[in-house]
Amino acid sequence: MTFDIDTILQQAMDLDASDVHLVAGHPPMVRVHTKMEPFGDYPILEADDTLTMIEHMAGERQMERFDKIQDADFSYAVEGLGRFRVNAHMMRHGPGITMRSIKEDIPPLEALNLPEVVSKLTYLPRGLVLVTGATGSGKSTTLAAMIQEMNQRYHKHVITLEDPIEYAFKSELCVIEQRELGQDVPTFASGLKHALRQDPDIILVGEMRDLETTSAAITAAETGHLVLSTLHTNSAASTIERIVDMYPANQQNQIRSQLANTLQAVLSQQLFQRTDTPGMVPALEILISTPAVRNLIRESRTFEIPNVIETNRAMGMQALDNAISALYFNGQVSRDDAIAKAVNPEKLHKTLAA
Repeated sequence: MTFDIDTILQQAMDLDASDVHLVAGHPPMVRVHTKMEPFGDYPILEADDTLTMIEHMAGERQMERFDKIQDADFSYAVEGLGRFRVNAHMMRHGPGITMRSIKEDIPPLEALNLPEVVSKLTYLPRGLVLVTGATGSGKSTTLAAMIQEMNQRYHKHVITLEDPIEYAFKSELCVIEQRELGQDVPTFASGLKHALRQDPDIILVGEMRDLETTSAAITAAETGHLVLSTLHTNSAASTIERIVDMYPANQQNQIRSQLANTLQAVLSQQLFQRTDTPGMVPALEILISTPAVRNLIRESRTFEIPNVIETNRAMGMQALDNAISALYFNGQVSRDDAIAKAVNPEKLHKTLAA
């Protein structure tokens, strides 16, 4: 049987799938609202089938990378259907492909069920805003919606550095330049270094994944730019510690001081399957940098950050478990899901039972 990748993707999108998995030794699989399931009347994929689809989607550079390191990230577009973030890789039984759907239309912030304070962050003139969470927690969508809100409000220059480009922006009031890792820039750090010479107001960095990128992002924020980026951390405190731990011990006091001066907010997201309607809904821990928070960062007392969040709700800060319990009492998530993803499951169990 011949596997047509565009047909597979069309069928997956008809099911409202977020991800498509094409793995040698298995039939095509999709993830729909967090659950993996087979679809269509497809037989098991052979290694040659998946390799043929990789060759169809990847460009020459991506295939060279795949042949060299057995892994490649790139984007793929189907006219009339949409764009997809693709990872092609090798595993025990042959090539595998993981594809994530990227919506053509950037959703407005108000459609994402995010707290109002997230919209207020788009008014910041400078500093560092981090959106964190596990893979698939909606970080890219939140950042895209924030950029789009600024695109409709300001006459500014926006540069994005992505791996790969996900949402395709159309310049409205802003001039938006999107650069893709591997095609337009060799590394995030290199792209950031040169972006500072391109007169940007706002810089989006796909991920602060190493010391060089992190250092360049913090420097950009220090020099008067608004920098937005992501990390794979699950709380504000762990985000700050992850950044500090990237640096050698003799530089950690300095980076704590720099981070205290530049950090504006940390949004830590988790996605939940909705129980009231098909789809997903986010729960966020929100840390806003206040003088007290900046002192905690400088003095290496990040373990106190959860208490600061709890006592500053009036400023828009929010503990994750409070956000989860609100979703439960609004009838949007199940009790089991809420407790399973809580920071303190026992405490939340008592709260939900009250």
